[in-house]
Amino acid sequence: MAVERQADAVDAILAQWRRERPDLDVSVMGLIGRIKRCEVLLQRKLNQTFAAFGMTRWEFDVLATLRRSGAPYGLAPTALFSTLMVTSGTMTHRLQGLEGRGLVQRLPHSEDARSMLVQLTDAGLDLIDRAVAAHVANEQRILAPIKPAELAALDLRLAKLLAVLEATP
Repeated sequence: MAVERQADAVDAILAQWRRERPDLDVSVMGLIGRIKRCEVLLQRKLNQTFAAFGMTRWEFDVLATLRRSGAPYGLAPTALFSTLMVTSGTMTHRLQGLEGRGLVQRLPHSEDARSMLVQLTDAGLDLIDRAVAAHVANEQRILAPIKPAELAALDLRLAKLLAVLEATP
């Protein structure tokens, strides 16, 4: 059964490639192009919510990672930068900014005297709790036009793609 859909910007790009290089099967470009375009457009919509709380995406990511770690909402910097897939230098810079704003603090690690823990302050906990509630509501608004069964099917297919990508060195 064919599904009808509106043409999008990626269709125009594919048409150009088919005209210029009819010898190539560019159909995979459509899938990857749509994923990339969705990421850009989604991030714009998500950034609006983060900005309403005076945060950038990366600040939200750091605070949310600490929050979801559970009480007392602290992690070693190594765990943070590994989870967020950034370098230690990048994480150090980001933590300095969040610490300067009073949203995180660095404390001695109770189980390892050689290292520190990064922990949410009360202000950081309050901010991320409010921001994550607004973030979830925003994501629900963004996806509301899509039927729940279609979202479940999309989630399953994206999980399969993610498994393939994560398995590839």
